[in-house]
Amino acid sequence: MIVGAGAIGLACAWRAARRGLQVRVVERGAPGSGATWASGGMIAPVGEASWGEEPIVELNLASAERWPGFAAELERASGRPVGYRRCGALHVALDRDEVAELRRRHELQLRLGLKADWVGPVECRRLEPGLAPAAGSGVHAAHEAQADPRALIAALEEALEREGAEVVAGAEVTDALIEGGRLCGARTADGREHRAGAVVLATGCWSGVADWLPPEARPPVRPVKGEIITLRGPEERPVCERIVVTEWVYLVPRGDGRLVVGATAEERGFDVTVTAGGVHHLLREAYRALPEIAELELAEAIAGLRPASPDNAPLIGPGAIEGLVVATGHWRHGILLAPATADAVAALLAGEEPPRSLRPFDPTRFGSKSRRGDGPA
Repeated sequence: MIVGAGAIGLACAWRAARRGLQVRVVERGAPGSGATWASGGMIAPVGEASWGEEPIVELNLASAERWPGFAAELERASGRPVGYRRCGALHVALDRDEVAELRRRHELQLRLGLKADWVGPVECRRLEPGLAPAAGSGVHAAHEAQADPRALIAALEEALEREGAEVVAGAEVTDALIEGGRLCGARTADGREHRAGAVVLATGCWSGVADWLPPEARPPVRPVKGEIITLRGPEERPVCERIVVTEWVYLVPRGDGRLVVGATAEERGFDVTVTAGGVHHLLREAYRALPEIAELELAEAIAGLRPASPDNAPLIGPGAIEGLVVATGHWRHGILLAPATADAVAALLAGEEPPRSLRPFDPTRFGSKSRRGDGPA
């Protein structure tokens, strides 16, 4: 039983079903309607690298390497595209202070052994002719990629249906079924009991307030609000070919003329209000980088809630009570980490030992009143 039908939950379900396990996904809303729907879909481990996060960088790289095979297999299994493109990313500085900060980041990337090239203003404009005249030096990460999160959800739903797995939407979990100290399923608001050999918690930012679980089993995950806008222009004349990133904004060009611009970050609880200030910030910073965006249609403005843990690293593995597997807290990396998380969770559900690489992401690393047993059998 998998609770949560975002990109992480559905990917875990699909990988588990591919292993021959009987799978049911329950989702209180519509599949993909949470953080996934408001995601830029960047698969960008180089650009996301930050200080003191070496284990996350390694996991991000490993998952990015899985993405081409994951996307191809999912497209064959579902008959639907997922919008995976290795388009590259160009990080640009727009003033002297931003050049200094970008240089610091590039030095970190080199220390970590990441593939990224420092390029001057002329090369930046050769790569992206639409950049503003103020654009100075940049960092070109040619292997960065993207996927379309909404297309990904549709493909995962179709693939799950073809595998015989069940996705139950509009089903809010209200109670845990615990027998002999082991989690053996859950009850939904309609009174239905869903019994299972293991339960996967994949409810994103809502995982920390899953009051149907015992307090010691709820992971310390909180929501971080992010506003994101979508612009639309001619498919044949995109304003950029690559992901363009500044210190304040990122722009992700889809293959159909859409341009996704994100994202703000605010500690506002579960508020998903789209604000004039948030949209103004995104448009202003996008215009500073690519002035041509002024001619595009404003197609959508939405807000989503990223699931953040205390150390901004995901929680992947057996939970604090027997029968529980946790797959949450992916912060800004949910789409990027979907393949690696899904493979790890499916392996656990099949009775395999957690890989050594998952140790830094142990869901119980922050302490709990009850330590887990040997994991779900």
